[in-house]
Amino acid sequence: MGDVAMAVPVLSAFFENYPDVKITFLTRKFYAPLFEQFPNVSVYEADVKGRHKGVFGLWRLFKELKGINIDAVVDIHNVLRSKILKRFFALTNITFKQIDKGRSEKKALTALNNKLSIKPLKSTHQRYVDVFASLGFYFDLSNVKPLVSPTFSNKVRELLKDDLKIKIGIAPFAAFNSKMYPIELMEEVVELLNKSNTYQIYFFGGGAQEIEKLNEFESNYKNSINCAGLLTFAEELQLISKLDLMLAMDSGNGHLASVFGVPVLTLWGITHPYAGFSPFNFGKNKALLANRSIYPLIPTSIYGNKVPRGYESVMNTISVNEIIQNIQEITGSN
Repeated sequence: MGDVAMAVPVLSAFFENYPDVKITFLTRKFYAPLFEQFPNVSVYEADVKGRHKGVFGLWRLFKELKGINIDAVVDIHNVLRSKILKRFFALTNITFKQIDKGRSEKKALTALNNKLSIKPLKSTHQRYVDVFASLGFYFDLSNVKPLVSPTFSNKVRELLKDDLKIKIGIAPFAAFNSKMYPIELMEEVVELLNKSNTYQIYFFGGGAQEIEKLNEFESNYKNSINCAGLLTFAEELQLISKLDLMLAMDSGNGHLASVFGVPVLTLWGITHPYAGFSPFNFGKNKALLANRSIYPLIPTSIYGNKVPRGYESVMNTISVNEIIQNIQEITGSN
């Protein structure tokens, strides 16, 4: 989800320079609401669990794409499926350009041996821009406009009815435990926010276990609402667009908030913003990082799937008070 959401500010900048170009965005149908505000973008469903599954399915997808008269392909994902599609497009005269993910640089950044210092790599947003530039479309990210708030459903309008409180989104989960703030510490954060009676808290997540835990939070803290399983993806975007802050891990919800210009406070464990996966920053984002003085091998992984022995609890070095202070600072609620 984060990879798809990161394309949104790039497309915003692209259309500022090339308003007459039409783009067909190949992705899961689920993500289509992210692109509704771009009149020149149509979403083409990649049904990778159905008719486009496997090599034969990708051949079917290739033939479908070839039939919609595209002039060129920009691959901003560069994974096995898109590499297979590239092979198929080589049979045509349609230009196919792929993102340079900087894999060697990222491998050096996450090396566990002989790591003396780390430095920021090119952002993923800029890597997307570079692929378009390889086709002759030149633009930068200096004039990116956030998406405007979509029209609200009745359900979302009801959730937003308390205009007196500061609206905080909290997305406490991530694909890997190593990227998650300990849930018992996150509950302390929630408890303090709730106790102040200053904030309305909205929880975001997915999956049965996550929903169960967030339901527990909702029942324990009166100023909180669990949105997981309650809203469609389009409705989640509607609600996110009106937040005053999103508190997230190194995960997709931070990227979703950022496309609306919502300030994002991200928490980082064994991954690191230097790898280039920070949410797009309209000037108010902040990142809290695990302590590298104690855990000098950080970052140990780009995606959070490689945890050296002894690095299982790196997130504990981010204090609850530090999170609260940054929330207060960003929202002006000191």
